[in-house]
Amino acid sequence: MKSTLQEFQKDIIQGIPEVLSAPQSYDSTINHAPIRKDILTIEEKKLAVRNALRYFDPSWHPILAPEFAEELKRYGRIYMYRFRPTYRMYARPIEEYPAKSQAAAAIMLMIQNNLDEAVAQHPHELITYGGNGAVFQNWAQYRLTMKYLAEMSDEQTLVLYSGHPMGLFPSHKDAPRVVVTNGMVIPNYSKPDDWEKFNALGVSQYGQMTAGSYMYIGPQGIVHGTTITILNACRKIDGNSAGKLFITAGLGGMSGAQPKAGNIAGVVSITAEINPAATQKRYQQGWVDEVCDDLEFLMKRVSEERNAKRTRSFAYQGNIVDLWEYCVTHNISVDLGSDQTSLHNPWAGGYYPAGFSLQESQEMMAHRPDDFKKAVQTSLCRQVKAINQLAQKGMYFFDYGNAFLLEASRAGADIFNSEGKFKYPSYVQDIMGPLCFDYGFGPFRWVCTSGKAADLETTDMIAMQVLEEISGYAPHEIQQQMQDNIHWIREAKENNLVVGSQARILYADAEGRIKIAAAFNKAIREKRITAPIVLGRDHHDVSGTDSPFRETSNIYDGSSFTADMAIQNVIGDSFRGATWVSIHNGGGVGWGEVINGGFGMVLDGSDAADRRLKNMLFWDVNNGIARRAWARNSPALSTVKRAMTLNPQLKVTMPNLADDSLLNSLSF
Repeated sequence: MKSTLQEFQKDIIQGIPEVLSAPQSYDSTINHAPIRKDILTIEEKKLAVRNALRYFDPSWHPILAPEFAEELKRYGRIYMYRFRPTYRMYARPIEEYPAKSQAAAAIMLMIQNNLDEAVAQHPHELITYGGNGAVFQNWAQYRLTMKYLAEMSDEQTLVLYSGHPMGLFPSHKDAPRVVVTNGMVIPNYSKPDDWEKFNALGVSQYGQMTAGSYMYIGPQGIVHGTTITILNACRKIDGNSAGKLFITAGLGGMSGAQPKAGNIAGVVSITAEINPAATQKRYQQGWVDEVCDDLEFLMKRVSEERNAKRTRSFAYQGNIVDLWEYCVTHNISVDLGSDQTSLHNPWAGGYYPAGFSLQESQEMMAHRPDDFKKAVQTSLCRQVKAINQLAQKGMYFFDYGNAFLLEASRAGADIFNSEGKFKYPSYVQDIMGPLCFDYGFGPFRWVCTSGKAADLETTDMIAMQVLEEISGYAPHEIQQQMQDNIHWIREAKENNLVVGSQARILYADAEGRIKIAAAFNKAIREKRITAPIVLGRDHHDVSGTDSPFRETSNIYDGSSFTADMAIQNVIGDSFRGATWVSIHNGGGVGWGEVINGGFGMVLDGSDAADRRLKNMLFWDVNNGIARRAWARNSPALSTVKRAMTLNPQLKVTMPNLADDSLLNSLSF
């Protein structure tokens, strides 16, 4: 895996190798994606191989065709393992990338960060998180994309169709350098099995959110969101977190952030995980304090920590259903409950059923998919039954937007109340929506392309100073959000949140994002920060995502199933100055359930960057605020009025509110 800088750069520039490289052995030490469903007909399998061969000289086809056919047979996908680079994959300092455009070099850095073994869930299958959140479909796409980025000028745009680099097209300096689409299939063909088919054919992929748009910064992002959620969930109970027990599931991918978030929030947490590799990864990273596989011993330790009102995170190496049922049968008091397994992907490794080992589940998944589906649905029904019993005793349970409630309902679980609605709220409905998104607060993030911890420290200091300044005059209704984020950024370094690139996240509104970004750009210009900064956000934000069971679940005017907002967001970001933009079908709630829009922006200290950040960040947030205000969300109404005061060029259509008594008097 060792290579010199010169060898690395040469490998990038050549793209597809000129000489056919030797096959690579399958590395069993890496956490690999589960074997995918055998869903193609014989003719479709021929088509999948034919499609894969498009990347290579015909003289190689006799060698590659049977090899790709074997991969398809063995793994359900053609990953082109032979062409996986031998150099180490990580976010290098920006100056090490062979590029004519600094923006292109920054994008190369972000791509490699997403595929870093310390960051990615299944790095050799080019999957960053969520079981299927892919950066590319195969290694030829990666190689060709990196070659194009190395060649790109600032008057070209790279176009990517679901991981496939369609090519470099002439554009102009203010245009995005890269435009990414993922999974943009015709709506009638957007069911889970459609994804399996199109992905196996090599014509579409599931980019998730920040995976397929090169904006994932490791689990730190979800740590912050989960921390805020747990803090506010505790506030909903009695405002105190000490001694409270939080039970959840999932240590792979993004869900691995949960124990770290629990520690920062000050609770005792148990996170169940069936995959030992995922558990050990988080334990070795220091993101979970203790690992137990014995429920009796685990609960003894939990009781000790709760009684002492200490903060401690535990991983239960086992199935979440067994943990929930143990709590019921042993009358254990649970304060907070959730689930962060990848239930948007229930049939392909996102959730493992109770009563089966990991190996048994994976075998059943690959070879007896119908039996696996039944086992998952049976397990979900058991899980909901136990949760209901604990909720009746006072546990506050919330859905984390991972499609838990949705898939439980499809399984026939007892998940509906007397009104035909879910018994439990989405965390967006109860917490994130009314307390954050409606006020314009969402996951703003940045990456220091120097790779230097000192630069990150400087950005932390700048961000904290800006937030403290705004807090001095901010309205009362957003003071809590401001203080939570000031505390977060103040404590960020001590909590060792960096995995992969030198990056940070905090929740900020439009004013905060613009002022922080402008301060960063000034610091770059003044050489206080040594290299450009990449700005971005999670798509899970005020206006980037339309998702009726998560991001827009607190939209009640009937428009929660529409996706105009996400589409407008990406189009608007494109001509207001984003360095790259992305639009995806699918996200944390599942393929066909979400439309996600995202961006990346490079700050280089220039006047042009100042102009772009002000234009784009203002739109990127207020697009969502305007939609939420039109939906009659009270916090958004006040927020958009404040935005129009701050910028007189903003004029938003405001709703007139109808009287309930008038509507109730009508006969239909």
